This record gives sequence, C-alpha cells and structure tokens, in this order.
Amino acid sequence: MSMGAARWWLAALVLAASHAAAAPGQRLQKQGEQVYERCQACHSLETDRTGPRHCGLFGRRAGSVPGFAYSDAMKHADIVWTARTLDRFLANPAKMVPGTTMTYAGVTDAGERKALIAYLQQAARCKPQH
Repeated sequence: MSMGAARWWLAALVLAASHAAAAPGQRLQKQGEQVYERCQACHSLETDRTGPRHCGLFGRRAGSVPGFAYSDAMKHADIVWTARTLDRFLANPAKMVPGTTMTYAGVTDAGERKALIAYLQQAARCKPQH
C-alpha cells in the first residue's frame, strides 16, 4: 500500500470513528426531543405557557422565571436545575416538590428521562422571549 493510500485509509477510519462516537449522543437527543413533545402540552422552550419556559433552565433556581405564577411550593423549593435535580424532579414532581401545581405524574422511565435531559441540555440554551 502506498503512503498516500495509507493516509487516506487512516483519515477514513478517523472520520468513521468520529461519526460513530457522535451518533449515540445524537440519537439520545432525538429521542429526548420526542419525549419533549409530551411536555409541550404545558411548556415551550421560548415562552411561558401553563408551565414556565425552558430556555435557560440549567443553572436556574426553581421558581425564578420573572413574571411566571409559580406555586408557593416551587417558589420556596431550594433547587437549582442541573441534570441530577431535573432527573429527580421528572421522576416524580410531587414527591420532590410537595405542593407543586405541576399535575404531570412524571417520566417514570429512566431512559426517557436521560434522553429528555440530553435534549434539554442543548435545546434550553436558547434565549427566552420576554
């Protein structure tokens, strides 16, 4: 094999490996986007609806979106949204924040929660509309 052919094969292998590594994350986010469709009954990324917007979710204190009418329970919850706290909340919102007005029972499937959180970690980087 010539040196040029060897370089071509090496480049092809590196490219294939990078696509293979990216594919699982992309599949997880796509699955999460599908799970998020259920959330859209009450939430959106950019605007408040029945539930608060999700833009800027990670790192934000629970109950802190300006102008949104949270329950007292959520306003006083000592939670900063991270992948870990969101996973716990989504598993059973009423258990984590007793008195929340979020009536959704939660996402009981751990795989679906993982996918949803992966999706939100990317999608919720948007800038909210005020």
